[in-house]
Amino acid sequence: MKKILNQIKEKYQKTNKKRFYIALTGTLAVLVILWAFLSALIITRNFNREQLVGTENKQELDVQSVILVETKNDEKYWEIYAKSGSYDSDNKIAFLNNVTGNFYKDNEVSMSFESAKGSYNETKQEIILYDNIHIVIQDGTSLFCDTLVWSGSDNDITVDGHVKIVKDNQLLSTAEKGIISSDYSKFKIIGKAVTKLYDSKEKK
Repeated sequence: MKKILNQIKEKYQKTNKKRFYIALTGTLAVLVILWAFLSALIITRNFNREQLVGTENKQELDVQSVILVETKNDEKYWEIYAKSGSYDSDNKIAFLNNVTGNFYKDNEVSMSFESAKGSYNETKQEIILYDNIHIVIQDGTSLFCDTLVWSGSDNDITVDGHVKIVKDNQLLSTAEKGIISSDYSKFKIIGKAVTKLYDSKEKK
């Protein structure tokens, strides 16, 4: 009888020990998953903060799939998407590659754009696009240039280098420089400006 009781006791101890190891393994797995989740959250939060704020220590981040947006009082001013980019925390500038985005007026898209490269300067609140820029205004007007500078929703936008404006196959303008009004409704071209008007039935 005593022998049987000892066997039962040993079996019970082994079972408890096995349950303990299973519970310990499960707890460790949960802790690892939780740590990974919190680490990802901290990295994402820090990156978003570093894009726009910076720190006292120099940091250079290389990232994929960048999204930058500016809103104020529930009004969106612009949004930028880039396939890749980097951030210089010393100068608080985000450098972007393969850029697309929109500028807004009264929470409606007023101008869309794409360019090979661009940058956002947090200190100056300035967006610069450069290299193979194509812009489309809300009324369908297309503009091509080498450089575009946006420095605030109340300021005019400046474009520079091989400026070309096309509208409805009826207007073609070329110039060295140009200015787009802050409400995206008017253009001004400067330097060796040439404008050609075409009949809607005439082919260029």
